[in-house]
Amino acid sequence: MAKKLDKVDVVVVGTGWAGGVVSAELSKAGYQVVALERGENRNTADYTGVKDELRFTNRYQMMQNLSHETITSRNTMDEEALPVRTRQEMMAGTDLGGGGVHWAGATYRFMPYDFEIYSKTVERYGKSKIPDGMTIQDWGITYDEFEKYYDRFEKTAGLSGEQDPIGAEHSSDYPTPPMKETPNLRLFKDAAKNLGYHPFQIPSSNLSERYENPDGQVINQCQYCSFCTRYGCDFGAKSDPVVTVIPAAKQTGNFELRTESYVRRVLHNDGKATGVMYVDTKTGEEFEQPADVVVLSAFTFTNNRLLLLSGIGEPYDPETRKGVIGRNFNGQFNITFLGARGFFDEKKFNLYMGAGALGATFSDLAGDNFDHSDLDFIHGGGVEIRQYGHGPIASNKVPKGTPKWGKEFKDKSIFYTNRNLVVWYTPAIMPWWHNYTDLDPTYKDDFNDPLLRITNKYTDQDRSIAKFGVKKCKKVMEEMGADIVDEDEVPYEFDHIYQGGHYAGGVIMGDDPDTSAVNNYLQMWDAENLFVVGGSAFPHFANRHPTATIGALGYRAAEGIDKYLKNGGGSLV
Repeated sequence: MAKKLDKVDVVVVGTGWAGGVVSAELSKAGYQVVALERGENRNTADYTGVKDELRFTNRYQMMQNLSHETITSRNTMDEEALPVRTRQEMMAGTDLGGGGVHWAGATYRFMPYDFEIYSKTVERYGKSKIPDGMTIQDWGITYDEFEKYYDRFEKTAGLSGEQDPIGAEHSSDYPTPPMKETPNLRLFKDAAKNLGYHPFQIPSSNLSERYENPDGQVINQCQYCSFCTRYGCDFGAKSDPVVTVIPAAKQTGNFELRTESYVRRVLHNDGKATGVMYVDTKTGEEFEQPADVVVLSAFTFTNNRLLLLSGIGEPYDPETRKGVIGRNFNGQFNITFLGARGFFDEKKFNLYMGAGALGATFSDLAGDNFDHSDLDFIHGGGVEIRQYGHGPIASNKVPKGTPKWGKEFKDKSIFYTNRNLVVWYTPAIMPWWHNYTDLDPTYKDDFNDPLLRITNKYTDQDRSIAKFGVKKCKKVMEEMGADIVDEDEVPYEFDHIYQGGHYAGGVIMGDDPDTSAVNNYLQMWDAENLFVVGGSAFPHFANRHPTATIGALGYRAAEGIDKYLKNGGGSLV
């Protein structure tokens, strides 16, 4: 029998960017907030000495332990899903700060087109442009209405960047200047300009200079040490929840953090959430935490699974195409981040310095910035070059056709060590009726609860947009002067590798309860005091990285929760 604790104003599940923002904003507003994190407590001191490629890049020690809980995966409804067993196959963040700690730091806004994708596509091309079975929909909020939340997140994170020359205008400049422009980034920008594109520096949460945000939290200047992606920053120079919103919440005196607290159910009665039931994984004790408002702000997989396990909202049924929980699963799979690698005989680059978001890009081929009338896909993608900083283990790239061992491999591996660059395309991923989440009928976790099952397959849309992007990347690399250019091959089918953590949907936002689970304040239609915040709200995956939008959704939800509590409840839209 779970021990019932004293009631609080708000209980938050998950302490990544979404949960951290909500916790900070509501604590500052005077509400009593309890945040539950299944992982361990972490701070920058815990990352000291983490520049260990074998430990973190190759052995994924900052990622979720899948022996206790994982997902199952299949391509089609008539297949049996199998568990994803290793962290190489699924990199999901854990511990305080979640995936917001080990992320690279690229921090883009989504485009105005994304927020009204159905309306704008039909307006320009007609309904026939949308293939049968593609379930795109407007988000229930426009970019102009959402822009102020992007601005707030950027100021909290101290973003270093410059305006996209052809992008939607910002209400204010980025708080800090762009990162360094290295020779290879300049080479990319010059080539892009020669081809008629409009390159700019990637907006970065690895900061170009020391910055104090509006909450008084200090983020240090990036040292370009190269250990960002899959690492925490021991210098506190990468914006993450641990150095920003979590301490902002703590300093209010209204916030309590409980780590190693595994939430198993959202408790509810008469159409409202009453709290959550969780297990203290140190002792095995079960607790019930009552609250006036419950916020699910965990990773997409967890938000989906908790609602399905708790019986809140109508589960999506692909046979009837009715229901909302699990609908429109989407994300960046192995068909994204494909492009072209160039090998240079006469140019050398310092590729061992870098940062997670040190790079350049252009958006001329993103969204609906170009005419799709004669193309067999909608939306587009960003073209990027990054200078992450090479690690000694994984940096021996050689041209295609090179033997995998022997003298020729060794010679070319040494010769091209600082002579190869890669340009990739990040296409948007559209939702389809046959891609969804539900509970697996066979496999269970440590508590005998069903695992989340993912059903996901590629379509002609996915393959066509990826091939388009690879060809464009090849042209850029040729313009950069590479002597050898190797194109990535576009896979035909999804391979069940969930790398990168960019997965979304299943609890999507919109203005119609028949096709969305939450409204534009992330408030559930079926439980007015339950807010589900994060990538799980994305009706489709735009052609850029998700973090800024997740953080901005946190600010939007916090505003809504404050209104809800002050006004005594009720639907916010």
